Amino acid sequence: MAAESRETEPVSASGTIRAAVLTASDKGAAGERADESGAVLEGRLADLGAEVVGRVLVPDDRDEIAGALRRLADQDGVDLVLTTGGTGFTSRDVTPEATLDVIDRQAPGLVEAMRSLSLEKTPHAMLSRAVSGIRGRTLIVNMPGSPRACAEQFEMIRAALPHAVEKLRDEGGDCAR
Repeated sequence: MAAESRETEPVSASGTIRAAVLTASDKGAAGERADESGAVLEGRLADLGAEVVGRVLVPDDRDEIAGALRRLADQDGVDLVLTTGGTGFTSRDVTPEATLDVIDRQAPGLVEAMRSLSLEKTPHAMLSRAVSGIRGRTLIVNMPGSPRACAEQFEMIRAALPHAVEKLRDEGGDCAR
């Protein structure tokens, strides 16, 4: 199914989705670990036809994550930001809080779908605290820190992303057909 959807999904009518990936990782920011999850998400976005205009790596710090999200949405004007890392239970996992600090409106359906479908693979999916929401005209979606989980969860929401961006751009016509 995923291979079929890759071939048939349109990009937004007004052009390419401008996307960014933000990785929250103390070890990654310190140069002690490669950003494999960010690379996976960048590749998936490229497969979708998105233009990845930013890759940001910050430590697990609420203010730094929130600041980077604000810059990507407000200054860089991206349509979509996928975050990776910081959605678990440790004291340094603060990506959901940073996201809630910056969004105007929540969009819970995306992470609800990701958690629900992930539960079919692992009971640990219920430990995700990921959130998703909208800042201005930018959709922000928290993804897990694992490269494999990022790939799986991206595929779960991939079909909805072009339409979500169209709606944020006030394009795409009426949904009530």
